[in-house]
Amino acid sequence: MHMDPLVFRDRASTPQSEPGLAIAKTRQLVLYTDAFVVHGALQTLARRLSDALNADGEPFLVLEDVTFEEHRTGRLFERAAYAQVNLSTVLFAYELGDQLSTPFELRTIKVPQPALISLPPFRVVGDIHLLPERHLRDALQELLGRFVPLTDATFWSESLGIARTSVSMIAFNHARSQILVPYGGDPVPPDGAPAAR
Repeated sequence: MHMDPLVFRDRASTPQSEPGLAIAKTRQLVLYTDAFVVHGALQTLARRLSDALNADGEPFLVLEDVTFEEHRTGRLFERAAYAQVNLSTVLFAYELGDQLSTPFELRTIKVPQPALISLPPFRVVGDIHLLPERHLRDALQELLGRFVPLTDATFWSESLGIARTSVSMIAFNHARSQILVPYGGDPVPPDGAPAAR
């Protein structure tokens, strides 16, 4: 069944009674959980991926045209028209085709800081964005949000045999992570596996 892209401000709204309707954007997402790589489309009004993942403290995302692939084999495990994904199982996510086009009115002055994010069985390196003019310890204490954005990111998993993959931005699960800063190490895994793009 086709979902109506019109999003209303409340359940009682109708096209006739709500002239200022907003159009939801379809975002093609890739979500990494403990066991699967999940591909699916998300209908959302959010302008940034991290906003969509942090919206109103919702514990789930409902995706369309969804596939689940197993980490170790890459085998297609399941396909569904719709799926409810528990966000507590999501380690990190990114948007296909994301160009980091953050609207001006949503921008907050922050300072990029190279970081290593440990999300077992994955490691991720990139730039975490912290509030300026603060001691690094204090800036980390003020880092809030269920999912935190990381730009110019590269992720990989040696134990799963997943080569390095670089994306412009990911949002990682704050509750599942250990954040190491500053970080200046080489993200190449010991086996020298080539990066995937």
